[in-house]
Amino acid sequence: MNKQPAEESTLQEQVEEHASKKKQKYGTFGGVFVPTLLTILGVILFLRQGWVIGNAGLLGGWLIITLAFLIVTFTALSMSCITTNIRIKAGGAYSIISQSLGLEVGGSVGVPLYLAQTFAITMYIFGFREGWLYIFPDHYAIAVDMVVFSLLFIVAYLSARLAFRIQYIILAVIIAALVSVGASVFTGAMEHSIQWWGEFPGEPEDNFQGVSFWVVFAVLFPAATGIMAGANMSGELKNPKKSIPLGTLSAIGISYLIYMSSGYWMAKVAPVDELVSNYNVMIDYAFWSPAVLGGLLGATFSSALASIVGAPRILQALGDHRIFPGGEVFSKLADNGEPRNAILLTGGLVLGTLLLRDLNTIAPLITMFFLITYMMINMVVFIEQQMDMISFRPTFSIPKFVPFLGTVGCLFTMFVINSTFGLIALGFVIITYLYLSNRKLQVPYGDMRSGLFVSLAEWAAKRVSLLPENNERAWKANLLVPVRSSRELRGNFSLIRNLVYPKGSVKLVGVSGEEDEGTFRDSLMDFSMSFQRENIYARWSVIDSNNFEDAVLNSLQTLQGTFFRPNILFLRLPAHKQYDDEILSIIRQARLNNMGIQLYVEDTIAQLGRSALVNVWVHEQSPDWDLSMELGNVDLAMLTAYKLKVNWDAEMRIITVVEEPEVENAYQYLENLRDVARLPDVKPHVEIGDFKTVMREAPQADVDLFGLPEDPDLDELRSYVEQTQSACVFVADSGNENILA
Repeated sequence: MNKQPAEESTLQEQVEEHASKKKQKYGTFGGVFVPTLLTILGVILFLRQGWVIGNAGLLGGWLIITLAFLIVTFTALSMSCITTNIRIKAGGAYSIISQSLGLEVGGSVGVPLYLAQTFAITMYIFGFREGWLYIFPDHYAIAVDMVVFSLLFIVAYLSARLAFRIQYIILAVIIAALVSVGASVFTGAMEHSIQWWGEFPGEPEDNFQGVSFWVVFAVLFPAATGIMAGANMSGELKNPKKSIPLGTLSAIGISYLIYMSSGYWMAKVAPVDELVSNYNVMIDYAFWSPAVLGGLLGATFSSALASIVGAPRILQALGDHRIFPGGEVFSKLADNGEPRNAILLTGGLVLGTLLLRDLNTIAPLITMFFLITYMMINMVVFIEQQMDMISFRPTFSIPKFVPFLGTVGCLFTMFVINSTFGLIALGFVIITYLYLSNRKLQVPYGDMRSGLFVSLAEWAAKRVSLLPENNERAWKANLLVPVRSSRELRGNFSLIRNLVYPKGSVKLVGVSGEEDEGTFRDSLMDFSMSFQRENIYARWSVIDSNNFEDAVLNSLQTLQGTFFRPNILFLRLPAHKQYDDEILSIIRQARLNNMGIQLYVEDTIAQLGRSALVNVWVHEQSPDWDLSMELGNVDLAMLTAYKLKVNWDAEMRIITVVEEPEVENAYQYLENLRDVARLPDVKPHVEIGDFKTVMREAPQADVDLFGLPEDPDLDELRSYVEQTQSACVFVADSGNENILA
């Protein structure tokens, strides 16, 4: 029975191994360090950092830089930790989240991450164009955009290896730019006194209306969001467990030193007025300005190149797992291992957004999608650490406060930058998750969700154990259903389903003495799955025994020691008397074990009829007719009837039989019961006369519910079906139910 999944798993691994052999394999320096470093050292370093220092002052600017890099460093540490605990596949952050929280959560983050990476390409092209027009103001903007896009697309389509080789050239250009900036130290340019804390005057576009510390932080923070550039190549790295932590963290560390030292340089080379009004301070005060211009163009081009190489890899991973219909088209690889179908779609999206000419409106949304991704990576590690599962054994360990602060920091930054777009981004992720949940995705690997839910259940169990044992308000129907044959269960399936839906549960205990054990097991498993398709928690087990009574009694006693123990024993009373003695014995033992009882007697002719009418028979309460919290073996019958009423959308009656002088008292009692039990649409009904006579004359129902006597006569109970001409359920309270609670 377990052989087929193992074969499927082996086949999946063989396919992945074959695909991985077709791909180029990159090392730490070229595959992670260089693309991550070049993406962080982007346009903000060259054009906006001077404005940040001018507004915040050197200490304020350093604080902003440190906060931004702390948040992404916490995320990088979390990413490094989880990467060394799993076999990371293609897709980078998407793969990490999917393998931990499932495809639904991974996909709900992976889709917006792909869109953010794709739209970021357009933003980087626009940034390149601004630098190019600074040098060649007579060139047409649309022409510059199209030429740059064409170069990027051709490089990405041909080979990621070619892209990495180009990035080495760009790295040399940026190093030259930074050397040119540093060389100005020897020209005497650093002559201005430092403003340690700024006055936050604002920006020239707003006539210096003033800004807050957090607005300045929001401007600089996107500079630090390039930490996924290397991780996006996870499926094509020689050793991702080593390369991603080492390459990402070293790139962040070097970038942080560059931002901090360049901030000091800017505070010394130019006065505050110029820093906040002139975005080209680095170009103007460098030892050789053309080198900085080259660095600016190289930084934007390399960021775009890293994104146009990385985004299709995310799309390919989404396609591998059929996250969206037709996604398998984008999972296909060319002969050289490139996801060219994914590259074509990504190129088409970039081309379409280029024609819009302005993405400033949605630029904050792109940052939000990155931040949600970072937040989820931190959250994954935080959850894994809190669960203390034995499977969580990362070779790169981090303190527990790191992912917690990373999660809080990302969430805080989202709402500091733009609370509206933060809510929109979260809403998009939630809608995507709900959509994917309905897709019933096939998970190709295990994740930690089952461990998470088990941990939550264990925590809840420990908390509940400290509360009073009998919580009548939290009662729900948890049925123990002994099964003698699968045919019998098939006939009871609909009734059992409606007795527990939506929050109850079913425990099927099969006694295999009369059926082939293998066939019986398969049948019980099918029924359990059928209950689960009806959104009912169901579990099954088979006891190999020729003694039905002993098997059921052993189950009763054993399950009493479990936390999620059944509280109702559901039995079916057959038309013949063959099993009467053992049924009576089982009923007595169920009472001794404080279990409720539902004894079902089928109407072999009418079955459950139209499932539209339910009668509950209540003993007359003379002479006192006192409505108290102890109704006397009525609670479970009332609760059962109400379940059927709701699930069948049926009419429900409460019936009692009295002598004629008690009619008014009986109606008053039923009205009070209906009111206190909060059953306003239930009809009270009083019959006059002898109980057995009245049964034949009372209003017809599809199911009649009666109290189960202490010492029942089973033949008499069978006769009730003929007298009421309906199926009957005889119910005994356990003492833990209360319709008035």
